[in-house]
Amino acid sequence: MSHSVVGKWGKNLAIRVPTDVARAAGLMDGEKVQIETQDGDIVVRRLAFRAQAREQAAAAAEEIIAESSAHPLGDISIADLISEGRRG
Repeated sequence: MSHSVVGKWGKNLAIRVPTDVARAAGLMDGEKVQIETQDGDIVVRRLAFRAQAREQAAAAAEEIIAESSAHPLGDISIADLISEGRRG
């Protein structure tokens, strides 16, 4: 476990990310991150990681839709259900 000290940076507070933590997370200099609080804790998320997760989810959805013709749900297909959900 690494530790950091909160310091002033202009009018803001700053936390330095230790090298071992940055390497483990794949964090790069200049990379944008999302910062929020949850139950009093500070949560830092890499935006690139979230974009990758969205791409993987989209690819999985495409695969499900492509397979839906082989697995109909009575008179309605998965693609029809998805399309209906977008309208509603």
